[in-house]
Amino acid sequence: MGCPARRRRSVRVRHAERVVQAGCLGAAALRMGTEEATRMGKVRMRPRAARQAGRAMHRAEQDEPKSGLVEWIKSIAIAFGLFLLIRTFLVQTFTITSGSMENTLLVGDFLMLSKAAYGAQIPGTKLRLPGYTRLERGDVIVFRGPHEPNLDLVKRVVGLPGDTLQMRDGVLYVNGEPQVEPYAEGSGQGGDVTHPWMEWQKEYLAPGVDRATYRPTLWNWGPLVVPPGRYFVLGDRRDDSLDSRHWGFVDGDKIKGEALFIYYSYDRTAPHAFPWIRDVRWERIGRPIR
Repeated sequence: MGCPARRRRSVRVRHAERVVQAGCLGAAALRMGTEEATRMGKVRMRPRAARQAGRAMHRAEQDEPKSGLVEWIKSIAIAFGLFLLIRTFLVQTFTITSGSMENTLLVGDFLMLSKAAYGAQIPGTKLRLPGYTRLERGDVIVFRGPHEPNLDLVKRVVGLPGDTLQMRDGVLYVNGEPQVEPYAEGSGQGGDVTHPWMEWQKEYLAPGVDRATYRPTLWNWGPLVVPPGRYFVLGDRRDDSLDSRHWGFVDGDKIKGEALFIYYSYDRTAPHAFPWIRDVRWERIGRPIR
């Protein structure tokens, strides 16, 4: 039989080894469990992130058409606002529909009008913005009709506020000086006739003229004094124009602007179809108005 003390020591060693082995196995199991848990957690996190990304993409897809529509509406609103701004304060187009300004302007001419020239009028008021030029005799202007506010007319300014105007045998006199008018057409060819509308002139006759015997005609009238803030206009085709001789002076606040140039022109009297394509007056396009 062996020594009892040696046997007891062997038992203790084996027990200690088992404890160590159990501890190692437990630590390994714990480590494996932690890694597995982490791996499983990662697996669970991936579908969750994918779902969140999918929801974000879906929201972006839903918002994209709305955002595009909003941007489109904004662009249209800005363009329309710029159009109104330009048309109100800068430029406007005008179409010639009568022959009262021949041969300076022909039926079928399309004009570019500068509203900024004399200062654009603020809508709803009689106030004007500062202009870049002053209205002068000889300017071709567009204005609202004296008796038809919705009808725009185009004529040539021949009298400024304070001027004394007179016509004798078709020759225009301004402040006693005869005017050279190379643009005037038809002087006296239509006959020197009177018109009942011309009776208004009696109210503006120069001092010394007998109102009782005053009988104005197309080619003999005046002298008239142009009142403040008003202008006297004539058509270049003097035999075939209703103008200040008939319906009086033009108020300054009715003047819309100065006619600058012809940007398009075609022959409206042409017998063809589509005259705006086949009968374009190319030589008139871009011509300044003088």
